[in-house]
Amino acid sequence: MNTQEIENTLRKLRLSGMAQTLHTRVMQAQAAQEPFLDTLTSLLQDELDQRRSRLMTRRYKLSGLDEKLSLADFDWRFNPKLPRGACFELHSLKFLSEGTNALLVGKPGTGKSHVAKAVAYQSTLQGYDVAYVEADGALARYALADAGERARLLKAWVAADLLLLDDLFLARRIGEHAAELLQMIVHQRYKLRRSIVITSNRVVQDWGRHLGDATMATTILDRLMHRCAMLEFEGKSYRLKEASARLVTASDPA
Repeated sequence: MNTQEIENTLRKLRLSGMAQTLHTRVMQAQAAQEPFLDTLTSLLQDELDQRRSRLMTRRYKLSGLDEKLSLADFDWRFNPKLPRGACFELHSLKFLSEGTNALLVGKPGTGKSHVAKAVAYQSTLQGYDVAYVEADGALARYALADAGERARLLKAWVAADLLLLDDLFLARRIGEHAAELLQMIVHQRYKLRRSIVITSNRVVQDWGRHLGDATMATTILDRLMHRCAMLEFEGKSYRLKEASARLVTASDPA
């Protein structure tokens, strides 16, 4: 069997990682007079690396995330009072193995979504299944969906290792059906010890008003806060800073 035939056989066996680097590894072995087991080890590692890469790509695609953010590119100096230590602790993903939650609450534009998305993206890289949703819109769309679509969405939001509800109560008030759905999701994930990360501009003391039901808010917060890290984001808005910078640049003479 020649090299091409071996490559074809590897592809039939769905070992495309090995097939892709076969010619390179053969030349490497010949040039270095490398033992067979060393060459085989390299080929097997190539296969593992490609499979891991494909899985990470798939997890990211299924997560619903729209950008690959990192804490490394976050400007901590702009708002020095942000809970930097707590953010990096969250990024360690220890909370996922413990089944705890996190609430990131504070003023608009202070970096809550950036931190939460960075944690979610890191989770996909570490092998966790993530479901990211823009909270108010997703909950409202669920209420308008048919039974089959509702079942699919609910299953995805409950089954994920990490559920990220971004900008909850951005619209100040969510509908009755959306509020009931939020309560159901929190309750089911609480029983399963699966983590939720929520970002919101609204302080938890006002959630009853935004839900339209103080009792429901108490029920939701009771389960969320039982095992939860609360991160408060205060300070200036990054978005206003960037907008000001663009205005200055646009006003500069050519």
